[in-house]
Amino acid sequence: MEKYVVKFGGSSLADAGQFRKVADIIKADERRRYIVPSAPGKRSDDDTKVTDMLYACYEAVAGGADADSEFAPIAARFDGIIADLGLELDLSDEYNTIADNFRNQAGEDYAASRGEYLNGMILATYLGFTFIDAAKVVRFGSKKHGRPFDADLTNATLASVLKKEQYAVIPGFYGATPSGKIKTFSRGGSDFTGSIVARAVKADMYENWTDVSGFLAADPRIVDNPALISVITYRELRELSYMGATVLHEDAIFPVREAKIPINIRNTNAPNESGTMIVPTAPPDEVPPIITGIAGKKEFSVVSIDKDGMNNEIGFLRRILTLFEELDVNFEHIPTGIDTLCVVLESCELDKHPDITDRIKEVAGINHIVVESGLAMIAVVGRGMKEKRGTAARIFAALAHNHINARIIDQGSSELNVIIGVVEDEFDAAIRAIYDVFYEMA
Repeated sequence: MEKYVVKFGGSSLADAGQFRKVADIIKADERRRYIVPSAPGKRSDDDTKVTDMLYACYEAVAGGADADSEFAPIAARFDGIIADLGLELDLSDEYNTIADNFRNQAGEDYAASRGEYLNGMILATYLGFTFIDAAKVVRFGSKKHGRPFDADLTNATLASVLKKEQYAVIPGFYGATPSGKIKTFSRGGSDFTGSIVARAVKADMYENWTDVSGFLAADPRIVDNPALISVITYRELRELSYMGATVLHEDAIFPVREAKIPINIRNTNAPNESGTMIVPTAPPDEVPPIITGIAGKKEFSVVSIDKDGMNNEIGFLRRILTLFEELDVNFEHIPTGIDTLCVVLESCELDKHPDITDRIKEVAGINHIVVESGLAMIAVVGRGMKEKRGTAARIFAALAHNHINARIIDQGSSELNVIIGVVEDEFDAAIRAIYDVFYEMA
């Protein structure tokens, strides 16, 4: 039988009503065998996520507050879900253990992880699945080595344990070091857990259920009702995620991307909608849209360097990049000309080294450097661009029609994306202009 790993976000498990939706989704397809839950999210705009409640509770206890009374509202949140679902489940011992560990300063990672841990126990009981504590199967290294995630050991451990379980719930977001100390993932934690579980069981599909119906072609805060992307490749997703698109963090998809497992982004509140498929390669018979999506970020700077004969000077670029490495400065793009070179980087990188232009002059033997800040970078991404003539012309015509000047232009060698730099004040207008010419006028 095929195996699906299914991850549910915090909004999908915020209360008992959402638990019922999740159970209906899981029971509707027997291939949904391994479930990765997040901690309960907000039930309304003015509500507090359980993870934030746990952080606040731990901080209060560390400051001398009574652990039992501080933890009581969190226990009440979980007990309310249990009672509403009609479960015969008593978590009192778990609550007491958590409170004791808070008193003993078990650490913020431990505190934050308890939302997933308790929610996983409730969901496993409600579904009749086996509960597997992530601390026993998701491995981090020792303190001596900075406690990095141990991908190989985790993969082997998960594969061994889950081979014996037909249906199981594994909480997201955390694991443990060899000493048993809880360690959490820094970003996209539950998404990452779902990804590593999918790789370990060699899943046929990784379903990621959230509160949106898939990946949108543009930020809905900028473009009204942007189109839904039905199919996107991992390479396209990485380009868009890196430039600010936020459905999935790029690190969280690496294990399944490496294993060539497709991801399906679905909406818990609209389970009949097909969502977005994220695939290793596009279907061979598809006719892709020219533009898959548009994303961007602000707060960039450009260091423009001019030097006559730069193209004939062997080692010129190497000296500049070596300096950046020595200063621990990360750059984004390097558009070049015969006698010009531009280094695009986040403005915060420049803020760390106010003397960087003087240092560049020293190592490269140049006199003319200009730094321009307040720029935004926009990525126009699409696997269909390579085969369609006039794509770049349409992009820049749309910008010109809206009186927007492109300060930076950079196209990757794969012809998968075009990067455009504009002043920050024109960022939203530029995205709308590009979106309109490819979607509204299609």
